[in-house]
Amino acid sequence: MSLSGYSTAVVMHALPVGGGILALSPLPGAGGDYRGDLDHLASWRPAMVISIATQAELVDGGAQLLGQHIQDKGARWVHVAMPRGSGPTAVLETTWPDVSKQARRALLGGGRVLLHSPKGQGRCGMVALRLMIEAGEAPDEALDRLSAVCPETIGSEEQMAWAMRADRGAVTFVRHPVR
Repeated sequence: MSLSGYSTAVVMHALPVGGGILALSPLPGAGGDYRGDLDHLASWRPAMVISIATQAELVDGGAQLLGQHIQDKGARWVHVAMPRGSGPTAVLETTWPDVSKQARRALLGGGRVLLHSPKGQGRCGMVALRLMIEAGEAPDEALDRLSAVCPETIGSEEQMAWAMRADRGAVTFVRHPVR
């Protein structure tokens, strides 16, 4: 709950990527209202939601059933755990190519992809940066655009190295004006 006794809706930072919209946010419930945040996120109508939190962080945040709740709202949900401050796990390295392909397919089709971590910052930013590069953006330009939308998105050195190692996609990036 906020100091005034009212919860605040989760804030999403959105930017155009590959013909669709990519957004970053904290976990639902971070502002004190899990159900309200979940409804707010669902009203944005994402095609895909990628949770970048460990299972313990989901439990600690009261979001242990998040995957089922997001799927009940009609979006595809993928859990890619990345511990705070560290690089991707072996499991993430193995599953990432398929997750990225699904996310880029949604974005290319004009869809919306939502990324969230406990605070919606470092890990979210690094996954967003990786997706932007894999969708065809130049790494430095992608980092500049992402930082302009949400300056707190820079993760650890290990996370940044992982993001910047991405193969730049063959898809031509189309820059859309931000509305």
